[in-house]
Amino acid sequence: MRSSRVFHAVDSHTEGMPTRVITGGVGVVPGATMFDRRRYFVEHLDHIRKFLMNEPRGHSAMSGAILQPPTRPDADYGVLFIETSGCLPMCGHGTIGVATVLVETGMVEVVEPVTTIRLDTPAGLVVAEVRVEGGAAKAVTLRNVPSFALGLDRTVRVGPWGDIPYDMAFGGNFYAIVALEKLGIPFERAEKQRLLDAGLAIMAAINEQDRPVHPGNPEISGCHHVYLAAPGSDARHSRHAMVIHPGWFDRSPCGTGTSARMAQLHARGELALDTDFDNESFIGTHFTGRLVEQGQLGGRAGAQADGQGGSGGALTTVTPLITGRAWITGTAQYHYDPDDPFPEGFEL
Repeated sequence: MRSSRVFHAVDSHTEGMPTRVITGGVGVVPGATMFDRRRYFVEHLDHIRKFLMNEPRGHSAMSGAILQPPTRPDADYGVLFIETSGCLPMCGHGTIGVATVLVETGMVEVVEPVTTIRLDTPAGLVVAEVRVEGGAAKAVTLRNVPSFALGLDRTVRVGPWGDIPYDMAFGGNFYAIVALEKLGIPFERAEKQRLLDAGLAIMAAINEQDRPVHPGNPEISGCHHVYLAAPGSDARHSRHAMVIHPGWFDRSPCGTGTSARMAQLHARGELALDTDFDNESFIGTHFTGRLVEQGQLGGRAGAQADGQGGSGGALTTVTPLITGRAWITGTAQYHYDPDDPFPEGFEL
């Protein structure tokens, strides 16, 4: 076997969604903060993401995380989140996978009944509390970054459906939240291609007509996730199909999507603080969410103020807790052979 580079990985899945945790082989990515490192990685090291995520080493719905030394003294590890679509500011299911891997491989000091892990991410500090029994990680509760509704009751013109109402919310990434009944497509796996096509069409239309921009960091922009809420979904239990660019479904209930959904429900006055929220994925797995704190982000009024996220003032944020489970599925070493015809993999 000939290779010029080797990447070490621990593979896991979080409620059905993979997280390939890269524990070695990348080296320290330059940058004073994890957001700086994300920018450098996107500009100079994206071939590593493609090598690890794309076929034949990955697949069309692959997701992963690259461990780094932290850039801040109050964190245990830094993390860069990667997937087939790019390098994300934050990933909830990925955080649950990373925390589980760190505990079950002994890469952090394991304390029972709860091991606390502080992760330095491009979106900010994320704290994960791992419930441990007999040395095994049984569940992870992460305290996500402040989330908010950017705009309520917006509309976007989408091909054959005409004007589609949606809400735009942020939970670490931007999410368009659409009531599936507005599209006339059943919430069934047999309709997955129609659901996928509709979500991608909505995504493209929003980015063309009303591209979202984070009021605190304009480098975080664009909608790459569409939450298609099933009929009957409410602030206690919501079922959904999560469509993700460039064309796949999240298998997990989606941590940042759960955060965005709760922020949207809170902005609508439907979900109070300290109230459990059950978010169910397209394959029937669950995350439990809870909003624990309210705050403000300066520079733009929130959807709570004017329904459209108007200008001026401060935007109301909420801090979410997300609880889910992950399981280690294997360990691997991925070798780069200089004669490999697919050094960056391929998409089909």
